[in-house]
Amino acid sequence: MNTSSVENGTVDRLAAPIAEQSDAELMQTLGRGDLQALAVLVRRHQDPVRLLAYRILGRWDLADDMAQDAFLRLVRTADRYQPDRPLIAFLRRIVVNLCLDLRKRKRPVGWPASEPASPSVGAEDRLEADERRAAIREEISRLPERQRVALTLHRFEGLGHEEIAELTGWSLSAVESLLVRAYGRL
Repeated sequence: MNTSSVENGTVDRLAAPIAEQSDAELMQTLGRGDLQALAVLVRRHQDPVRLLAYRILGRWDLADDMAQDAFLRLVRTADRYQPDRPLIAFLRRIVVNLCLDLRKRKRPVGWPASEPASPSVGAEDRLEADERRAAIREEISRLPERQRVALTLHRFEGLGHEEIAELTGWSLSAVESLLVRAYGRL
């Protein structure tokens, strides 16, 4: 400890180990070029980022690519991050924008044929649940893109109308209209 800081009545605070730092602290560290901070952020947020991308795109391979791209973009924008809102909200916005950009560049992608079922469910129940999930995925994949994104953020990410509007840049009335139409079609 610095003796001049003790004499002045202040104590130098030791920095917390990087794994214990808050997201805001990690973003500051990342903004200074320390990639250890990125590794911690990836461990903390990779699963929800991948899942959101999967729910929008319907394919795990594309979701993995979008998650990787999202964290690369996070590195490039770390110095502009403002900690007035949670990092996951910042990441959601990146993921949604990347997914929308991908869908504009490529032809629409479909939902995968199935997801792994719970092993504790009987074969007949599993088959029925798989069929129901497949039918729902198929209907969701047929929704227009903006309706599908709004529905995914609302239903699967648990975001409110205002949060979706802020995240996507759409007006609140547009979000409400998209959700009404999406749920109506389903």
